[in-house]
Amino acid sequence: MALPNTFAATDELTRAVGAMRGFDRPWFVAGGWALDLFRGSASRQHADVEIALFREDQHALRHHLAGWEFEKVDAGRRSRWPADEWLALPIHEVHGSATPESWQLEFLLNEREGGQWVYRRKADVKYPAGEVGLRSVDGIPFLRPEIVLLYKAKARRPIDEQDFQMVRCALAPTERAWLRWALDACHPDHAWLGML
Repeated sequence: MALPNTFAATDELTRAVGAMRGFDRPWFVAGGWALDLFRGSASRQHADVEIALFREDQHALRHHLAGWEFEKVDAGRRSRWPADEWLALPIHEVHGSATPESWQLEFLLNEREGGQWVYRRKADVKYPAGEVGLRSVDGIPFLRPEIVLLYKAKARRPIDEQDFQMVRCALAPTERAWLRWALDACHPDHAWLGML
């Protein structure tokens, strides 16, 4: 998977895609990078690259990145993630690197029940698991923009507001409708509802 020219200077995204090459389970670029891949160009600087995968594939990830050092985030604190430990909710964030001093990649464990992706913050918000990802023109898998924006809706940081404004007009009617429904279910007073 080559990166499009608009992403040529983004070493972190290039490294992330390279690290995941050959991983035979579903995975998706998440966060702000997913929205840029959806739009087809970089809109801002990104602090890191986040990779979403399903929780049941966590040990497959460890096998794929054998030799990497991993840390889990539990209640805001990072600690070593032993190779034989199964991570259950509420833990959903993991950081990995080839060596303790090297560049790190953030992994986000997503829930799946049967054929449905399940929003970890409200279990009745679901999406068909086989449709949670899209691909860039160059084949890079990324999380659907409406799902990324649902995650971003909780914090409402300036970068989340910027991301929403950059992407909302590019959403298809079905994407807007699902995001409106999900926001109404999770954040019924959210300001974004009036802009969708």
